[in-house]
Amino acid sequence: MKYSIAAITLLATAPALALEAIPDRVPTPMDNPISSAKVELGKQLYFDPRLSIDGTVSCNSCHNVMASGTDSRPTSVGINGQRGGRNAPTVWNAALLTTQFWDGRAATLEDQAKGPPLNPIEMGMPSEQAVVDRLESIPGYKAQFEAIFGKVSYDNMAKAIATYERTLITVNSPFDRHMKGDKTAMSKKAIKGMQRFNDIGCSGCHSGTNFAGPALATGEGFFQKFPLHDNPLIARYDLTKDKGRYEVTKERADINTWRVPSLRNIATTAPYFHNGAVKSLDEAVRVMAASQLDKQLSDDEIGEIVAFLEALTGEFPAQTMPRLPGISGSSLVGSIK
Repeated sequence: MKYSIAAITLLATAPALALEAIPDRVPTPMDNPISSAKVELGKQLYFDPRLSIDGTVSCNSCHNVMASGTDSRPTSVGINGQRGGRNAPTVWNAALLTTQFWDGRAATLEDQAKGPPLNPIEMGMPSEQAVVDRLESIPGYKAQFEAIFGKVSYDNMAKAIATYERTLITVNSPFDRHMKGDKTAMSKKAIKGMQRFNDIGCSGCHSGTNFAGPALATGEGFFQKFPLHDNPLIARYDLTKDKGRYEVTKERADINTWRVPSLRNIATTAPYFHNGAVKSLDEAVRVMAASQLDKQLSDDEIGEIVAFLEALTGEFPAQTMPRLPGISGSSLVGSIK
């Protein structure tokens, strides 16, 4: 079951939960085992803008794996220059989350991958069948799908993309090396910041291997009311306009409730929060301390926590642009009415 607001509030004020090094392997569903061929297909699909109706937007457009796994914008740009309503979460380490999207509306990476192609603001395809028809019109894709899955289908498209995304894990951060015994991996300031992070209550929510809450069954998101405490920063950054999970459930208890985001690689993913309104990490820490813990931190205290958060930046596996399968003598873009 999902954590209730009352339970989450108790967790937020409880003694610090364990902080954990990142695992060498990620959870993989029984019905979607990893294979090198599937990873390669998923990578092609991830980079292919032909999954959008006008050929302008790919998964990588908003979740750039050549960088932070985001697009560094407050909100992303979709087809026809349309703006989405929320900041693009990083795809790095998304495989370690137990639910996807800011509001937790997708239980798995496979479920998440099905959303953007049909979203009228993001990729704008009119139907699942339209996506399948386009993929079947590209001989290289048709052959790969048949070899791996037996056929082209919308579900299989999502399975391939999710498989590639499960390779996007950033290991060996200074924090991970510290947790594995290398006591020189983190600076003294970062170690002091880690202790302060625990002591003031940040790890009540940002715990576990992904700093996104405790390990849960797939689809059981760890949610938190945000903000909990009123302060001037909330209005300054317009943090309550979007009602969060309420937009999915329509339950009053879910107003301004969000899936707790990962803090791994947080130093690389500015701007911050669901609306991308906060530009700097030190200001994001200030906002969180005031809004969630009702604490006013000094610049020195914020600097220590930021040093710790910077130590959560891992090593990004090298990515190469895939060669996309082509079609001879015609164009698919604009062929859908």
